[in-house]
Amino acid sequence: MKDSVKKVLIIRFSSIGDIVLTTPVIRNLKKQLPKVVIHYCTKKSYSGIIESNPYVDKLFLLEDNMGDLIKQLKVENYDFVIDLHNNLRTMRMKQALSVKSRSFHKLNLKKWLLVNFKIDKLPNVHIVDRYMETIKELGVENDEEGLDYFIPHKDEVEIEWLPEVYRKEYIAVVIGAKHHTKRLPTERIIELCDRINKPIVLLGGPEDQEVGNVIEDFFKRPDNYEETEEKLIDLNKKAVVFNACGKFNLNQSASLLQGAKVVFTHDTGLMHIAAAFKKSIFSIWGNTVPKFGMYPYKTSFTVFENNQLDCRPCSKIGFAKCPKLHFKCMKEVVFDFYIP
Repeated sequence: MKDSVKKVLIIRFSSIGDIVLTTPVIRNLKKQLPKVVIHYCTKKSYSGIIESNPYVDKLFLLEDNMGDLIKQLKVENYDFVIDLHNNLRTMRMKQALSVKSRSFHKLNLKKWLLVNFKIDKLPNVHIVDRYMETIKELGVENDEEGLDYFIPHKDEVEIEWLPEVYRKEYIAVVIGAKHHTKRLPTERIIELCDRINKPIVLLGGPEDQEVGNVIEDFFKRPDNYEETEEKLIDLNKKAVVFNACGKFNLNQSASLLQGAKVVFTHDTGLMHIAAAFKKSIFSIWGNTVPKFGMYPYKTSFTVFENNQLDCRPCSKIGFAKCPKLHFKCMKEVVFDFYIP
């Protein structure tokens, strides 16, 4: 089987973190099957995550028409399809391609039991290792080197692009997350930044820019800074904040993560990009839990979560608001850390 596989298609449509988590599969296939040709299929909006990956020979993008995409794929004559999304659309693709395939197990029933009845039947296995199970029969093993993220040269952020106070050292704080119940309230992010007490770069998308502005404004030095500087020194107040949310694209935000001393982040895609750079990560969990198997992979990390609640996890993804309306998972999470 191993010697007969010459061309492989990997499928993962979304989203940022999930795609980054597939990169060990790509790398190990390419390195351990040196003659293999690897194609990758994802949504067009996520192409930037994969297009600079040197282990991918060709990228196929899903736009609006699944039929057109399948026609493009059928002419490639794949030997093996690795389905790392495993939904109805990928099932349709595999049926149309009619070649040997493997899909990763999503463990949806076990996640449902944990969310709805707090019955924990989930294995203590990271999702990357479950992804790797799909290529085990090809004789490919995990090299244990972690995740990959490749930034194109055009998106590498020069340190001079940042204000001078951030050029020696800064802490990255990822304030965004797709769902509200995965995000700290603004006042708690301010509290966290105050505790960090160092130059901070806020990261997130355009949708996070307004909250980022509020946080940045809170830490701005007053116009009469020279008069208050001595007082701030006495209080040991060193936190200054640069709001980068919406000012940089995804790859540029990744470059800022790469340059950070440490990273504070919610359970979101940038957390996994930070893990690819082997950053020391402080991960903050609200309605989701690390037990789902998507904690930072192959890097040092500290988890902040409120384990005193019987309502967590309330979802495997997230909600627009707390179902219980108290949001204690984020409002009462304790920040206990030290950054030298």
